[in-house]
Amino acid sequence: MPDDREDLISLALRAWEPVFPLTEQAVSPFVYRAFYPDGWRARQRADISAVLDEEPENIDVAFSGSQVAGWVCTRLHPEDRMGEVYVLAVDPDLQRRGIGRALLEHSTRRAKSAGTSMVMVETGDDPGHEPARRAYEADGFERWPVARYFKDLSGH
Repeated sequence: MPDDREDLISLALRAWEPVFPLTEQAVSPFVYRAFYPDGWRARQRADISAVLDEEPENIDVAFSGSQVAGWVCTRLHPEDRMGEVYVLAVDPDLQRRGIGRALLEHSTRRAKSAGTSMVMVETGDDPGHEPARRAYEADGFERWPVARYFKDLSGH
């Protein structure tokens, strides 16, 4: 894994490049600035680095020949008998070829073999995450309605 670390980070950032401008347009500016004060790339690089460094045992990588094609992080939550597809990224040049589906299926099998009774994945409800929502729903994931609210306190 350490040899692939920068490849995995770079791949995820490239995969999410088209997502974040649409997310930024869809949320209040104070919320976006709070989550990404140094820009989305800096936040995502830090978050992905933490996942890769702190839980390498949860990472599975897909290759196309010798090229990293995508990767998934599967977390287990035994208290809920649940697995979680925590990160899923596919190289943008290799998307729409079944790699994401295969990684999702692998993550689901990993969770099931660990004794979980369900698996969940979380994604945004903004236009940038719409392809991810379609993929998860096509794979049989059912949507859990959640409302998350934010209030700007900078003027109070």
